Amino acid sequence: MISTQIPSIAVIGGSGFYSFLDDVEHHEVSTPYGAPSAAIAVGSVGGRSVAFVPRHGLHHEFPPHAINYRANIWALRSLGVRRVLAPCAVGGLSVDVAPGDLVVPDQLVDRTTSRTQTFYDSGAVHAPFADPYCPELREALLARAGGRREAATMVVIEGPRFSSRAESKSYAAAGWSLVNMTGHPEAVLARELGLCYATLALVTDLDAGVDAAGAVHQGAVFATFAQHIDRMKQALSGVIADLGEHADCTCADWLADVALPFDLP
Repeated sequence: MISTQIPSIAVIGGSGFYSFLDDVEHHEVSTPYGAPSAAIAVGSVGGRSVAFVPRHGLHHEFPPHAINYRANIWALRSLGVRRVLAPCAVGGLSVDVAPGDLVVPDQLVDRTTSRTQTFYDSGAVHAPFADPYCPELREALLARAGGRREAATMVVIEGPRFSSRAESKSYAAAGWSLVNMTGHPEAVLARELGLCYATLALVTDLDAGVDAAGAVHQGAVFATFAQHIDRMKQALSGVIADLGEHADCTCADWLADVALPFDLP
């Protein structure tokens, strides 16, 4: 049993977000799907209880395709979390975005190839996913981050390699704005457990199909993310302060109409 107030809000992000929390306690949480990426940190942000999990592990030991997304989401729900903010790094697929921009996507395209993306391995349980992100959380992020309000679709690729120029050009030709490696199945797993979920994306580079003279390199991506992480923390702190105690959306309503093969944590 956790000794701090039960957290209803969580942040899933990089290890650089640990300093985001005050008065931190760490909690080892077991799940039916194995261990989460790390012990769940529970602390406070502006006096409000918040949970945090570093999706890549404490030392960035888990590449995007090897993250235990199911364990991370299950562990958060089991601690009382009902809303998830998911900052991430993305590449830009259009000259309309630039390194350093904060974008709040409204749509997601899955181009992963090997990831388990459901909790429901039996029974007839089909989660609605027409709108992948919680509208309430998106509006809160847009208000604090200055994110673009027009449509912004994020395509999620398998990784860990970056896209070829041909792949990148094909994503841009489809009208997609951002490319990322971690946004799926994280988003759909949150929906399956009735959690509100939204992403705050930091553009760290222009993808290979946009930048004809260059290519994406890990060092530059990490450096840009580190340069802007304080902006992301400030935006997320503001969102957490803005949110009411209870969600005013329909993200979990669909669960009332289905027979789940297990009890929700």
